[in-house]
Amino acid sequence: MQIVGYMILLVFYLCYFIKMFQQRKQGIQTDHMGKGKQGIQKKIEIMMKGATIATFIIEILSIYLNTTTFPLIIRIMGIFLGIIGDIVFIASVLTMKDSWRVGVSYEEKTDLITDGIYQISRNPAFLGFNLVYLGMCLMFFNTILLIISLLAMIMFHLQIKYVEEPFLKQEFKEQYLQYYQQVNRYIGKRTGFK
Repeated sequence: MQIVGYMILLVFYLCYFIKMFQQRKQGIQTDHMGKGKQGIQKKIEIMMKGATIATFIIEILSIYLNTTTFPLIIRIMGIFLGIIGDIVFIASVLTMKDSWRVGVSYEEKTDLITDGIYQISRNPAFLGFNLVYLGMCLMFFNTILLIISLLAMIMFHLQIKYVEEPFLKQEFKEQYLQYYQQVNRYIGKRTGFK
């Protein structure tokens, strides 16, 4: 179970950092968390960054200590969620190509990506994070891991709602509004959850 947990995290973060290093080689600044922002947007991005780092540390410790109170079947469900989260995250990063950023950049122009996995989720990278976090909670449950994972997921939601969506509406106008009305925030075609 511990090896599987480490592998799920390794695949996830390898994708994240390999993409970041590839973009850096091309002269693309990937990490824009808290940069060039003020007020609530800056606070959200900084808190989100802190929550993701804290979650990673707690996940590693939870795997190392092999903490859990759940039966094997629940832990196996966690494995599947974690693997699906990896797949969703990798698909989102690959589909974004050179438009992928961590945080919103007001200076760099990117394309609005609406194909591939973005046809069924406006935020598949965050969905991937959430699935990995939920998978880790089921595999290595403890109260601290649950609390910090929920905090990170709440911060992702606030990032989407109060930073990314207003930026995309301003940047891409009608093109984004049409996409916004067709595809849900996390998963599925238009069903009213926006």
